[in-house]
Amino acid sequence: MYDVHSHFIPHEVLDWLKTNSTIDAVWEQRVPDKEPFLTVGGKWSFELKRAFYDLDIYLADQSANGIQHTLVSPVPQLFLYEVEPEVTKQLAAIYNEALACVVASHRTHLSALATLPLNDPDAACHELEKAMARGLKGAIVGPAVSDIPLSDERFAELWSVADRLGAIVFIHPLLNTDKRIQRLMMPNLIGVPWETTISALDLILGGILDRYPNMRVLLAHGGGFLPYQLGRLNKGYEVWPQIKARLNDKPASYMRRFWYDSVLWSAEALQLLCSVAGKERVLPGSDYPFDLQAWPPIECDDGAVRNLLGLTHA
Repeated sequence: MYDVHSHFIPHEVLDWLKTNSTIDAVWEQRVPDKEPFLTVGGKWSFELKRAFYDLDIYLADQSANGIQHTLVSPVPQLFLYEVEPEVTKQLAAIYNEALACVVASHRTHLSALATLPLNDPDAACHELEKAMARGLKGAIVGPAVSDIPLSDERFAELWSVADRLGAIVFIHPLLNTDKRIQRLMMPNLIGVPWETTISALDLILGGILDRYPNMRVLLAHGGGFLPYQLGRLNKGYEVWPQIKARLNDKPASYMRRFWYDSVLWSAEALQLLCSVAGKERVLPGSDYPFDLQAWPPIECDDGAVRNLLGLTHA
């Protein structure tokens, strides 16, 4: 069994957070029988479970649940796209180097993705090249930067680098900030898959998948709402010339150019995803160790995971 959606925070990163005065990082003991909650920049608090940063616990949980190999990602709370680029670059370098060291010591069980300073696209290009030279498989990125979509021309060179390197680019959503849903956990319940949906369609309509066929785009949480609305997208392609002119084929064909994790908690939804994307494009994922985790991940096409990660062992 494999897991392509999991998160870890090396000690070097937590130490940096505690000592860097430019970052508003707050540890708060909210519930007596839980670990402290970490809030960075005044938003998206989460319980900092020991599994996030204790590698022994992390690896033991993988082993106990029969997971042979995990693709590890930085946590999205630490993308830091909204702060000064110099600060984002510093944390990205620390995070990526620490993950490279972890992976180097556990190559049989772990691969990893980098975090990038997308608020400085030139620096992001450099960091992706450096991280992949150190053995990371690509990068995890948010769906946008300050409402600037990933198809924007300022990110063209980054996509070019990712394509040249054959990088995995994991699109991981951030919490939606629509004022209508800022209650009852709706930013996470529906805002998170909505952000993935927006970003994925932006990559399709923006021509990114056509121009850069060698990089591999992995979508979190089963692609959000995109698979469910495929009929509407195809109909728009048929009706509106301004949509058809931007694409080389119907939107349905692009569904089979993405990869998807299986974090859906619904057999029916997973079946739909496999039918429109191809089961070889749907990979086991968990979102471990966040609260909304599909743990352990369901078994999918192991061969597809090994192919994506370049693994040779069974």
